[in-house]
Amino acid sequence: MKKVRLGKTELMVTKTSFGALPIQRISKAEAVKLIRKAYENGINYFDTANAYTDSEEKLGEALKGVRENVIISTKSGGSDKKTVMQHIENSLKMLRTDYIDLFQFHNPATLPDINDPDGPFAAALEAKEKGYIRHIGITNHRLSVAHQAIDSGWFETLQFPFCYLATDVDTQLVSDCVKADMGFIAMKGLSGGLLNNAEACFAFMQQHEHVVPIWGIQHEWELDQWLELDKKGASMTDEIKAVIEKDRKELIGNFCRSCGYCLPCPAGIEIPNAARMAQLLRRSPYQPYMTDEWYQKMHKIENCLHCNACKSRCPYGLDTPSLLQIMLKDYDEFYAQHKDDK
Repeated sequence: MKKVRLGKTELMVTKTSFGALPIQRISKAEAVKLIRKAYENGINYFDTANAYTDSEEKLGEALKGVRENVIISTKSGGSDKKTVMQHIENSLKMLRTDYIDLFQFHNPATLPDINDPDGPFAAALEAKEKGYIRHIGITNHRLSVAHQAIDSGWFETLQFPFCYLATDVDTQLVSDCVKADMGFIAMKGLSGGLLNNAEACFAFMQQHEHVVPIWGIQHEWELDQWLELDKKGASMTDEIKAVIEKDRKELIGNFCRSCGYCLPCPAGIEIPNAARMAQLLRRSPYQPYMTDEWYQKMHKIENCLHCNACKSRCPYGLDTPSLLQIMLKDYDEFYAQHKDDK
């Protein structure tokens, strides 16, 4: 498998890498089988987080005995030294390892203060001194924080959403990381599931040699898909360019990436799915959304308090309350036409 140097960490990671958030949704036995198959087929980089329930534990079980052959990154969203240190120590236990290759601050709203002796960065520095972690990175969904992280010089990697819906400001972020010799780890390469042409997603990433996509994998068929694309070396073609152009016209702009930072909603609205319902209905099997349960979920939008809490937390600057109203109208029209479809 092709490998990429992850910036100044000097870690050589496979260009096709494993995002371990989805494995929290499957059994331990299924997860272990999936991870081992990924490893046995050449994938050497696995990304997880303290917040991903039992993902770390499943990785630890799957990779025992081959730890020295893989690179593992995990994360903590802790806001103080004590909490972050507890997270790191727990991650070591769950992952069944003596060290974490890359520790990442998990989507902080502002950069952790490197000079605060009781802050989260102090924990990372102490953990590095003790040999618990080897490299320090950061993940984010906010362009402003991402640029601050690059300019600070404190971090060796940046993990940020990146896919073929990327705008010029997103590609500039990649260029800035390259200039700063920071590794760039791409999350949401399928844009939260809205992009359904894996070959197009894969081919796009191949055009960015310094970008390491971590594909979220839950099913064996998904793993097989990425392994096959890697094996044949899928690259950009005129046909794939046409797919990408069509999707860019349909999706770029005012659409929800389903990052979930708008939650919780005081009105109980399931915002990440409700705010992109129009795309879900047309880009995936729509029948699951034609149930009484989903009809009731969508109509919770009518109870929106217009508190704008979701809007203030959206890292993409969406007017979420207005977007929800548009989605409800679209859903009702679609539901009227398709509610009896099997």
